[in-house]
Amino acid sequence: MKRLRNYLVGVDHGEVVLFSDFEHDGVMWTGQGPRQTRAVVMFAEAFKSPPVVTCWLTMWDVSNETIARMDIQAEDVTDRSAALVFRTWGDTKVARVRVSWQAIGELPHDDDWNID
Repeated sequence: MKRLRNYLVGVDHGEVVLFSDFEHDGVMWTGQGPRQTRAVVMFAEAFKSPPVVTCWLTMWDVSNETIARMDIQAEDVTDRSAALVFRTWGDTKVARVRVSWQAIGELPHDDDWNID
């Protein structure tokens, strides 16, 4: 658990369409085996340290001819950005995916000293 000073808590959020592969026969729609795609999202302003980032699928369009296998995670989180990584495997055919995300963390303050 992160403990945050309540007046310095920052919350940022957004939404991104990761891909729409059915339109151009992309790998998520036509491929087999392990596949992944990622999108880096930039926070509106820097956090004091890497925030906690959660993400979830807000739209998915998958073929009903195969099993729907999907994983979504936030990776490579820094104080300024995070990578949203979508994975699938097997014979799953994913046409398109939209992901929402939220970052919660401590914001820098004028009283913070940075001694290098």
